[in-house]
Amino acid sequence: MLLLISDANILMDVEVGDLVAPMFSLGYEFAVPNVLYYEELEDQHAHLLDMGLQVRTLTAKGVGRVQSLSQTYARPGRNDLFALALAEAEQCPLLTGDAALRSAAESENVVVMGTVWLVSEMVRQQRITVAVARAALHRMRVNGRRLPWDVAEKALNELETPQPKTGGAD
Repeated sequence: MLLLISDANILMDVEVGDLVAPMFSLGYEFAVPNVLYYEELEDQHAHLLDMGLQVRTLTAKGVGRVQSLSQTYARPGRNDLFALALAEAEQCPLLTGDAALRSAAESENVVVMGTVWLVSEMVRQQRITVAVARAALHRMRVNGRRLPWDVAEKALNELETPQPKTGGAD
C-alpha cells in the first residue's frame, strides 16, 4: 500500500470538502510527522486518527535533515519541512498545496501531489462521483481554501469525458 505524507493544509482541504471518509477509503496510507500533528492538527482534527491517519516520528537523523532544509529553504515553515523530511525518509510522495513546500520538495526530488490530484484520485477509484467532487471543491472555495481552481475544473472535465477505447477491433 502506497504511503503518502501530508501537510496540514491538504487534510484541512479534505475536511472542508467533506471528503475525509472517501480519502481514507482509497488504497493508500496517510501519515503526518508527529510535530505537525501535535502543533497543527491535534486540537481540532484528532478524529483523523480514528479514520486511519498515522502519526510518524522522524529519527534524530531526520530531525537533522529538517535543520539542513531550513537553512536551504527560507519559505516553508518548520512543520512543513518536517513533512518533507519524513517523505524523504520514507521514500514516498508528499501531499501539499503549499507553493514553497512544493518547490522545495521538487528541488529535493520528492514526488509532490496536491488536493486536486487527491480529489481526482477519489473519482478515478470510484469513491465519489464528479458531481460530489465539484460540490466538495465548491465548499473548499467558499471557505477560503486556496487551490488552482482552473486546474481542478480541467481535471474534473477530463474525468467526466469518456476516454476513447484503444486496442483492436471489437
